[in-house]
Amino acid sequence: MRKESGSSWKLGVFVVVGLVLFVATIYFVGKQKNIFGNTFHISATFKTVSGLKVGNNVRFSGINIGNVSDVELLTDTSVMVDLVIRKKYQEFIKKDAKASIGSDGLMGDKVLTISPGTVGNSPVKNGDIILTKNAIEMEDVMLSAKTSVDNAGIITDQLAQFTTKMNNGNGALSKLISDEKFSNSLQSTLVNLQTASNEFAMFTAKINNSGLTESLDTTMVNIKGATKGLNENMEAAKNNILLRGFFNKKKKADAKIAAELKKEEDKKKKQQIKNTEDSLKKIKPVVPSSKITSS
Repeated sequence: MRKESGSSWKLGVFVVVGLVLFVATIYFVGKQKNIFGNTFHISATFKTVSGLKVGNNVRFSGINIGNVSDVELLTDTSVMVDLVIRKKYQEFIKKDAKASIGSDGLMGDKVLTISPGTVGNSPVKNGDIILTKNAIEMEDVMLSAKTSVDNAGIITDQLAQFTTKMNNGNGALSKLISDEKFSNSLQSTLVNLQTASNEFAMFTAKINNSGLTESLDTTMVNIKGATKGLNENMEAAKNNILLRGFFNKKKKADAKIAAELKKEEDKKKKQQIKNTEDSLKKIKPVVPSSKITSS
C-alpha cells in the first residue's frame, strides 16, 4: 500500500507539472500569435514575398505588433499577405502607410515592416488593404557587391601594371620623372613662377599705394588743364591778325575740296541714271497676241 501510494503521489505531481507547462505554453504561444488578444486584420499585395511565411512578425517603428496570418498567391505576379495586428496599434497605422518585406538581421527570418503614414490621415480599418513598396533583395545586394569586387579587381590589376612600368622605367611618365634635365627644368619653371608672382604682388601693392593714386589723379588734372589751354590758344590764334589769313586759306581749301567731292559724286549719280535709261530703251515692248491676230 505504501509503495502504491508513493507511486500515485509521484504520478500526480508529474501530471500537474505537465498540465501547468502545457497551459503556460498555450498561453505564451497564443499571446505571441495574438490568439487571445483583441486584434484586427489588414492585407497587403506584393509581387513577391521573398520567403515570407505564416507566423512571421509584423513590425511598426521597430516594435512587433502582430503576425502574418496567411500568404495566398492571387496571380503569377501578385501575392496577398494577410496580417493580424493588435487592436491598440490600429490608431497609429494610417491609410497611406506602406508595407515592405525585410530580414530580421543579415540572415534571420523574414519580417513584414509597416512604415508610418502621414499624421493627418485617418487610421486603417479592419479589412483594409495598405500600400506596399519593394524591398531590397539579398540577391540584388550580393550581385551589386560582386560587381563592385570585380571592378576593384580590375582597378588593382591596372595599378599593378602601372607600378611595374614605373619601376622598369617604361612609359613617357616614368621617363619624365626619372629624367634629371626635366626635373631641373621643372624646378626652374617653378622658381620663375614664384618670382613672377612676387613681382606681381609688389606691382599690385604699388598700385594700391595712396601716394601713387594721388600722383595719378594730379597728372590727370594737369593733362585736362593743358588740353583746355591748348584749345584756348587755338582760338586766340584764329583771331590773330597775322594768322587769320592762314586759317582763312585753310578754310577755303577745305571748302573747295568738299565741293569737288560733291561734284564728283553728282557726276557719278547722273552717269548711273543715264545707264539705267539706256538699258530701259534696249528692252523691246511685248506685243499682245490679240493685236497680232487682228492685224
